[in-house]
Amino acid sequence: MDYEAVLFANEAFYRAFASRDLEAMQALWASHRPVACVHPGWGVLTDRDAIIESWRGILASANAPEISCREARAFLIGDVAFVICFEAIDGGFLIATNIFAREDGRWKIVHHQAGPTAEQPEDGGEPEAVVH
Repeated sequence: MDYEAVLFANEAFYRAFASRDLEAMQALWASHRPVACVHPGWGVLTDRDAIIESWRGILASANAPEISCREARAFLIGDVAFVICFEAIDGGFLIATNIFAREDGRWKIVHHQAGPTAEQPEDGGEPEAVVH
């Protein structure tokens, strides 16, 4: 059950990105735990307000890329989990790590980092089935 819940939280993260839903993105990030975010080419952000502000700018930008998640794999360590996945973007791929922690009984993102990779998903970039 936890495995599927973590993958669902990860899917919600990419759904918020794809729909440019700042409110959903904000709700996904932990409020009572340390957080960090490293967008490709950026320095590290460790203040929740700064992270949300970065997403506000990205999601509002007319130049924001279309991103979708491929081959998400979740790994659980008690009340912490991480997901490794490919991000399909502009005909290429990034590799991403998303770390989640349980907060008030829900999986909340505490860290996101994405960067370039020369690899691509084994499925050739086809979308995965949605986990509910």
